[in-house]
Amino acid sequence: MQKHVVNVSVNPRGSLETLSQREVHQLSEAGSGSTYSLFRQCALAILNTGAQIDNAKTILEAYEDFEVRIHQQDRGVRLELLNAPADAFVDGEMIASTREMLFSALRDIVYTESELGSPLIDLSSSPGITDYVFQLLRNARTLLPGVEPKMVVCWGGHSINSEEYKYSKKVGHELGLRSLDICTGCGPGVMKGPMKGATIAHAKQRIRGGRYLGLTEPGIIAAEAPNPIVNELVILPDIEKRLEAFVRVGHGIIIFPGGVGTAEEFLYLLGILLHPDNQGVPFPVILTGPKSAEAYLQQLHAFVGATLGADAQSRYQVIIDDPAQVAVQMAAGLRKVREFRRERNDAFHFNWLLKIEEGFQRPFDPTHENMASLQLTRAVPAHELAANLRRAFSGIVAGNVKDNGIRRIEEHGPYEIRGEAQIMRPLDELLQAFVAQHRMKLPGGSAYVPCYRVVS
Repeated sequence: MQKHVVNVSVNPRGSLETLSQREVHQLSEAGSGSTYSLFRQCALAILNTGAQIDNAKTILEAYEDFEVRIHQQDRGVRLELLNAPADAFVDGEMIASTREMLFSALRDIVYTESELGSPLIDLSSSPGITDYVFQLLRNARTLLPGVEPKMVVCWGGHSINSEEYKYSKKVGHELGLRSLDICTGCGPGVMKGPMKGATIAHAKQRIRGGRYLGLTEPGIIAAEAPNPIVNELVILPDIEKRLEAFVRVGHGIIIFPGGVGTAEEFLYLLGILLHPDNQGVPFPVILTGPKSAEAYLQQLHAFVGATLGADAQSRYQVIIDDPAQVAVQMAAGLRKVREFRRERNDAFHFNWLLKIEEGFQRPFDPTHENMASLQLTRAVPAHELAANLRRAFSGIVAGNVKDNGIRRIEEHGPYEIRGEAQIMRPLDELLQAFVAQHRMKLPGGSAYVPCYRVVS
């Protein structure tokens, strides 16, 4: 890939403008070791915003001479960027949204690394992990007390066709007209469309404080750079904490067409909602897409029925080709959330009452051994089966786009996913449909080579 690079220094904008001397020293010390490597990778992804690449390894190799140096100043920190992608600059000035996200990445990565050794952090228990997610979001100034429920999480694919993208934008527009805010995984495709639609709608309604919250994690951000509409970026340390942040900070979720990443998120959510302790907790979920995506949506709906049963299917609505109805139903669901939380004096800004078991919170390392040993059988409870199916999809995501996963596949060959035939058959059919519909990778690249093999 051809590249144009620049050397430049930038000062903070956003949440790192006011720092104590201790914090400045802490950030300046981050210029070496694993923390630096992680920040460099995320910074490079942010500077590549807009690039049509979804392969972390490709981006890292294309800019292997990119460096970022952190300098301490009396009033904070300054970043020196060497051999940085030139597309992040206009007339020598870094684009404002890129600059904000760059320092958000520095804030989150250094805070995460520094707090892990704190006695206040307890990652040995489920409540402790939830509290850690809360602290990460609070440090990023994402939690706004007193604001009534209106944060709608939108999940869907980064590799979608133009009709599906336009549909997600129409839904975002309808949500924005109803003064609702948008939270996505912050990348391209469905992660951008609803934000773009809501931006126009908020302008029509003269809403100046519209929120476009992007939640990501280091392995994803390197492959799916944040889109420039995001005005609040939070980088969680791993995929499990990112997923928990979605369901804790969001008040309802809309799921658009996507691939394995979307299926992973959907199964994670269903696994939580199927837990007996969450039976009475209102949480509106809508599966939607344009008419052209109806077959895909029905196939995903049928997959849920075949593997998790009718109870799982009852946890969400399916709405085809009707953006206004999606927004109407979501707004109605959010009113129930507001009433429920008021009755129980629960916070609007963080869903403390939702039960998330430790198995959903522990990071899953998709080694070949771990992927092959997943319990994909209906002998386990439905919410546990959902968690294991989620892990299978997580491994495929890693093998498709994450640097570490791609290298594992190159070294050891495709993952083997094993389970009983009644689950493997619909799983294999769904994955084959993803490949046929080009939902595994961004269009225009090389032909997709599966990183997995389904065995029953």
